[in-house]
Amino acid sequence: MNLKKLSWLTVFGLVSLSGFGQQKRILDHNRIGWFVYNGDHELSKKWSLHTEYQWRRIDYIRTWQQSLARLGVKYKLTEKVQLGGGYTYFVTFPYGDHPVADQGVPTPEHRLYQDLELADTAGRFVLSHRFRLEERWLSEQTPGDPRRISGWSYENRVRYQITVNYPLKGATIDNGEFYLTFFDELFISFGKNAGANIYNQNRILGGLGYQFRDNFQLELGFLNQITQHAETDPTTGNPVFEFNNGFRLNVAFGF
Repeated sequence: MNLKKLSWLTVFGLVSLSGFGQQKRILDHNRIGWFVYNGDHELSKKWSLHTEYQWRRIDYIRTWQQSLARLGVKYKLTEKVQLGGGYTYFVTFPYGDHPVADQGVPTPEHRLYQDLELADTAGRFVLSHRFRLEERWLSEQTPGDPRRISGWSYENRVRYQITVNYPLKGATIDNGEFYLTFFDELFISFGKNAGANIYNQNRILGGLGYQFRDNFQLELGFLNQITQHAETDPTTGNPVFEFNNGFRLNVAFGF
């Protein structure tokens, strides 16, 4: 991706945020700590198994925010193009001043996903673009008995993430070296059940990584997450936006 395309993407994100800023909205600020494991394990020259778990916490580590478990496969189409897909089990816990799980119990979600990943370079910058399509089944709780699921609401979502890594020593990221890392990911909901929650979420991270080996990296970064609730505030009817800030510790390891 050249600088012109990246500039247009940035402008698009700023325009989206400025549009939402004109609405009267409720802000919910939280301090977060995300502990993430990513593993891509080679099955053959073309195929690999993807495993992932995210332990997301509020007040950095004190209480639950969310739990995410993902299992999938990847297929290397070329050296720079990769396809993937799989299943995600996701649970949201009650947290913040305006919890999504507003009946006091965790709410589960099932997802299927399909990925297109593109690898690129620009000088010493190592770029990765990921386009993800998700099919989501969100649980509906039974009034008076929130631990019982009465049904599932279906939604679609598309995600785009750009990741940039920059070596701090030499022209490439080699074993035993530190590097800078950055990513920005935009979430857009669509379909009849999306409602007003079209701009679903945005995440921006900047931090430092260390490569132990080609298949083993450790990254720590500052994470900013903006997310819009699907449901408006029941008292005022105004949209609810979360502004969550904290850190993300990511361990990437593959056999």
